[in-house]
Amino acid sequence: MIRRTAAAAVTALLMSLVPAGPASSATPVERPSRQALPLAGRLVVVDPGHQLGNSRFPGRINRLVPAGGTRKPCNTTGTATRGGYPEATFNWRVALRLRTRLEALGATVVMTRDSNRRDRWGPCVDARGRAGNRARADLKISIHGDGSYARGARGFHVIAPTDRRPWTHDIYRPSRRLAVDTRAALRRSGFRVAGYIAGGDGLDFRADLATLNLSDVPTVMVELGNMRDRRDARRMTSSRGQARYARALTAAVRAHLAR
Repeated sequence: MIRRTAAAAVTALLMSLVPAGPASSATPVERPSRQALPLAGRLVVVDPGHQLGNSRFPGRINRLVPAGGTRKPCNTTGTATRGGYPEATFNWRVALRLRTRLEALGATVVMTRDSNRRDRWGPCVDARGRAGNRARADLKISIHGDGSYARGARGFHVIAPTDRRPWTHDIYRPSRRLAVDTRAALRRSGFRVAGYIAGGDGLDFRADLATLNLSDVPTVMVELGNMRDRRDARRMTSSRGQARYARALTAAVRAHLAR
């Protein structure tokens, strides 16, 4: 396992704050066991898709950015429930809950955006794709909700990159494992696999998404439900439902990093 310099620096800083005493009388500092903090030393990137104010900045979000061998718009507005609950808000609230849970397990969490506001836009998909590369994160999860109008469309599916040189060949296999672990964790938590997309098995492999193509660390994008379906929407807009999603994604991260 590659040691994270950021995590090491944080540990050194915390230890420097412990008052020093005579060697013969110093009280030993008890360190949390790995069992108590199973994700200590791990770095996870959490990407809450879109931004609440994207629709107010069409010039910004429509400009083209690198997407891994092609160019795509910086971002989109995202979808919403039939009642108008924004996908950006759903993504944000699940991401916050996921961050809290991962940090409680000892992980360092990097968020690709730090707000959910109508006066903000972005970041662009190329920045989201590269998030975590420089810090060599252990993995990245991009959180979304689907907006299909297909009759009876409901349930979740997990998107992973294809094996595409030179963009994703190095992360294709671990990303596929992460996708399988994420699907399994969501299933165990009682969530329904989408039957309207990805062949009905909950796994989709795409070569056109900058969030996946530009990543140098294992990554998946998860569409946690179809916001246009009233049953999925009821769960996705409730605090209880958002907490369930966060628990499942936490289990997915733990399962993957325990390999």
